[in-house]
Amino acid sequence: MALLDGGEADHLAGERATAQFDVDAMKVAWAGSRHAVEVNDRMARLVASDPVFRKDTRTMLSRKELFKDTLKKAAHAWKRIVELRLTEEEANLLRLYVDQPGYVDLHWGMFVPAIKGQGTEEQQKKWLTMAYKFQIIGCYAQTELGHGSNVQGLETTATFDPNTDEFIMHSPTLTSSKWWPGGLGKASTHAVVYARLITEGKDYGIHGFIVQLRSLDDHSPLPGITLGDIGGKFGSGAYNSMDNGVLRFDHVRIPRDQMLMRLSQVTREGKYVHSDVPKQLLYGTMVYVRQTIVADASKALSRAVCIAVRYSAIRKQFGSQAGGPETQVLNYKTQQSRLFPLLASAYAYRFVGEWLKWLYTDVTQKLEAKDFSTLPEAHACTAGLKSVTTSATADAIEECRKLCGGHGYLNSSGLPELFAVYVPACTYEGDNVVLLLQVARFLMKTVSQLASGKQPVGTTAYMGNIQYLMQCKSAVNTAEDWLNPAAIKEVFEARALRMAVNCAQNISKAPSQEEGFSELSPDLLESAVAHVQLIIVTKFIEKLQQDITGHGVKDQLQNLCNIYALHLLHKHLGDFLSTGCITPKQGALANEQLVKLYAQVRPNAVALVDAFDYTDHYLASVLGRYDGNVYPALYEEAWKDPLNETVVPDGYQEHLRPLLKQQLKLSRL
Repeated sequence: MALLDGGEADHLAGERATAQFDVDAMKVAWAGSRHAVEVNDRMARLVASDPVFRKDTRTMLSRKELFKDTLKKAAHAWKRIVELRLTEEEANLLRLYVDQPGYVDLHWGMFVPAIKGQGTEEQQKKWLTMAYKFQIIGCYAQTELGHGSNVQGLETTATFDPNTDEFIMHSPTLTSSKWWPGGLGKASTHAVVYARLITEGKDYGIHGFIVQLRSLDDHSPLPGITLGDIGGKFGSGAYNSMDNGVLRFDHVRIPRDQMLMRLSQVTREGKYVHSDVPKQLLYGTMVYVRQTIVADASKALSRAVCIAVRYSAIRKQFGSQAGGPETQVLNYKTQQSRLFPLLASAYAYRFVGEWLKWLYTDVTQKLEAKDFSTLPEAHACTAGLKSVTTSATADAIEECRKLCGGHGYLNSSGLPELFAVYVPACTYEGDNVVLLLQVARFLMKTVSQLASGKQPVGTTAYMGNIQYLMQCKSAVNTAEDWLNPAAIKEVFEARALRMAVNCAQNISKAPSQEEGFSELSPDLLESAVAHVQLIIVTKFIEKLQQDITGHGVKDQLQNLCNIYALHLLHKHLGDFLSTGCITPKQGALANEQLVKLYAQVRPNAVALVDAFDYTDHYLASVLGRYDGNVYPALYEEAWKDPLNETVVPDGYQEHLRPLLKQQLKLSRL
């Protein structure tokens, strides 16, 4: 058996030896550049080697202990960032590998971008200077007890008082309580609060305000402010390290200049005026946030897949011939057909996330040039990708848990906590169903404009080819024909367009457009999903047209791209058949090709997850260990549980002993 650098045995050496590609080159393809591989590796190892960042007992801590542990890690991370003079890129990666949700995520991820996007230069200079040094800690207080997705329905008010040049922040109802903002419960000193701006008796809708919540001397809430944590959340450890909070205002006064005034202002006299900065600039921030969410989906999915692939290669069950070894679970076709599409999805989401980074840069440049033509398409595209990738990832993590059998249910497998910490992504930053309906609305508008000759742009450009796509028939004759990217792209385009056109035609038959949209919303959701899946397939295909170096790397990515597309075709076969894009025979050929592709991935599976380059610390899974030495680790981990601190359990004398000795005191009735 081969040995690893530390001298320990590599139980997965046999698997690694069968790889048909250069793993180091695949690491570059995954990370995006040689520099990215190196800086990720350096930061991951820095975190893994620091005892303050250990997390193997996290799921056993009480909520109070867990929160204190999170505060300790956040402070220590900042100390290391300052001591080592880390760049912004390095600091972000260090926080990523600490891998514990906390107030810092919202400070950097929402509070700072909100002020950057909506604050004037003067406001940015004042507030960001303090935020960058952690002299203040900020959160993003938008969601309320009664309203989440419907931002226009928020009830918190900010009423201007011209006598004192102040806004009065107030929570008029119980449902107007801010509810959910991360970091709000215990850590934040300030918040960007979203409230209805009222001046001169008129409601001007939702605007952002910077509000100090706690004293900078002793951290106590300021007068008129009620603050707290909203309570424990799903799972052990997981997102319980985050202090999601509740906030109520009782006529709290703030200076007028704490309204974020880049897009609109209230004058000293109380007049509401728009600035000459276009409100579309806010879309840039939205595209950025959603791009990071898609990137996070590929990280979470790849972690789960890495654990499931490695453990499936180690675990043996059944199939022993004449006393020989049992069969590796990874060799079962049922395991491959469930697991390899998830492996392919991890790569697909990685590459579409990479493309979204480019889109964000493109949108930003166009906004600066006051070109808003591609904004609706960019908004719909990012909304759809956020929805589809997060829903699929949440389902996939749970599938990976099942793929690991009974041991996957142990906290030490890493999968229950990974699932619990990931699932809120399906509802934060836009509920996934609501987002898909926004995509569908955009698709219906695009279809309606085709007749007028308006050419669709970006990811909807294929719709301009309506004449051909509405009547084309797939030319696939053999299973191998499905390996042609043009054949795959054509059927995905035809399916997406035909589903959108069908919906548009059915809506036109309704008494009103709104009624039709409401009535057909389940069909519209499926149409939106078809469009988004086409985007992901297309971006994977385009990635393969780039120059990808390294022995065998492109071949493996080609296999994964085909698995991703053909598995979707298999899963949504009804769509492809009912829209007449393919015949039942062609559907069967796609399945035949899928089985062949799984066989080609099998010898490369462990190496393909090695290319994610995750440390054991980051994976936090006894089943996903790099060395594959699973069983001793499982056994050892069990003894760390607080329940095993005593041989005889607490409560034996009071409850177990009386039962066993037949000495339970019975009440006389």
